[in-house]
Amino acid sequence: MPNELRRGQSANLALATAAFAITFWAWNLIGPLSGSYSRQLGLSPTQTSLLVAIPVLVGSLGRIPVGVLADRLGGRLMFAIVCFATIVPVLGVGLSDSYGWLLLWGFLLGVGGTSFAVGIPFVNAWYEPARRGFATGFFGAGMGGTALSAFLTPRLVESLGRAQTHVLMAVVLAVMGAVMLLFSRNSPAWTPSTESALPRIRDAVRIGATWQCAFLYAVSFGGFVAFSTYLPTLLQIVYGFTQTGAGLRDAGFSVAAVVARPVGGVLSDRVGPARVLLISFAGTAVMAIVLAFTPPPEFFAGTCFVLMALFLGLGTGGVFALVAKLVEPSKVGTVTGLVGAAGGLGGYFPPLVMGVVYTATHAYTVGYALLAATALAALAYTWRAFTSSSTTGGGAAGR
Repeated sequence: MPNELRRGQSANLALATAAFAITFWAWNLIGPLSGSYSRQLGLSPTQTSLLVAIPVLVGSLGRIPVGVLADRLGGRLMFAIVCFATIVPVLGVGLSDSYGWLLLWGFLLGVGGTSFAVGIPFVNAWYEPARRGFATGFFGAGMGGTALSAFLTPRLVESLGRAQTHVLMAVVLAVMGAVMLLFSRNSPAWTPSTESALPRIRDAVRIGATWQCAFLYAVSFGGFVAFSTYLPTLLQIVYGFTQTGAGLRDAGFSVAAVVARPVGGVLSDRVGPARVLLISFAGTAVMAIVLAFTPPPEFFAGTCFVLMALFLGLGTGGVFALVAKLVEPSKVGTVTGLVGAAGGLGGYFPPLVMGVVYTATHAYTVGYALLAATALAALAYTWRAFTSSSTTGGGAAGR
């Protein structure tokens, strides 16, 4: 079995990461174009925030049933299903010309964001416990699909047109789904779950690690999602960048978080996820306080946003290294769905809050202050819950 695992590890990890990146690109199609939607439809900051945040809702809550299905059907089939199911809302968003239709198709576009709950148990089963931090961290780099979207979507729209860009995305999703069916395979160590969904969810909810990791992921990954989806709007409002310029800088933010995520996973294997999370939350709090004072572009503000992304990325890698240590493999898919849902929901509310805050105060100071307070709360909880346990150091923890 170990030799068979080693033969398939790299290829299946690479395929899963690619599928994750493509579906995350589709999931984030609205955010980079939020400025043009706002201008064309005369949207208020609050309406724009809702439009940007709405795909996150389904992408978050949908991870719960998708995680359960991944335990039952396997990652190979579920990746293909998510890719194919995302095609219709992608085309709907590209052809919509009213706020109501954009909200509807944006809501369904959230299906693309559920792929995370497929990939974590898929790659987790391919790797031995000592390397699962690396595996989940590397797979998590697929969240760089948001960077691809931020960088390429506005440029593709300028050169091809909005409808044509979304048709191209639909074709890419179809190809990716076919590739997963034809070339990926489930780990020989994976066995399908035969339990019904509700008992599995109930059992996962009763695991203390589920709630602990859900809170920590809501802060780390939620912070990343919130920034990557809302940052183009913020940069255009506060710093006056064009839609393309804001998209370029948002891509830089996402790339920094993507690079940091596997680093967080590898460091967790070596020094323990708790230490990684302490660094992540402390750095996030400091950067939020600095950004509340609206540092000038390019160098100062840009450096702060990149550092924010690095700290959040480290945290996302650390959380799922923690899941791999605390949860038995047969339950990882269901727990991942719940934890991933919490992370997505953590990214759903901040854009709405930022929109309301800006409408009321014409500044984002209060929003940054709330982020700093939340990161400090996560820091205190991590210190209290994990610094005296085996999750502080490397190696596998007791189940």
